[in-house]
Amino acid sequence: MSEIGQFAHHGANRITPRILKGIHKKLPFLKVEFATIHAPQFPHLVDQLEFLSDVVEDFAEGAAEDLPYVTVASAAFALVYAHRQMDLIPGSVPIFGYADDSGVVRTVLIEHERVLSDYAEKNGLDWSKISLKA
Repeated sequence: MSEIGQFAHHGANRITPRILKGIHKKLPFLKVEFATIHAPQFPHLVDQLEFLSDVVEDFAEGAAEDLPYVTVASAAFALVYAHRQMDLIPGSVPIFGYADDSGVVRTVLIEHERVLSDYAEKNGLDWSKISLKA
């Protein structure tokens, strides 16, 4: 497993149901924040964060209770990480500012591909556009 994979797993393991509830309450704010990300080097990051936000929201509201908690916790960790102001590479750093955020998000999408692609299909979303597969 890659170092970023280990990092994402460690972070996801720390997402308790109580923390997930808090993240759910902050989702409207996070969605607005994510929509303002300007990262031309990572053009799909905003859509991927929106997708992961929807996963967490649907699970927390009971619309996707069949999703494994580990997948939802991983999605929640990716959202929290992207929101953090003090991450490995601050978003304000030109060109590379969102590389770490994108790496965490992509790791979650790849490691939970089967579950997330099924979720996308059930919700009428094109998984290939979310996962960057042609």
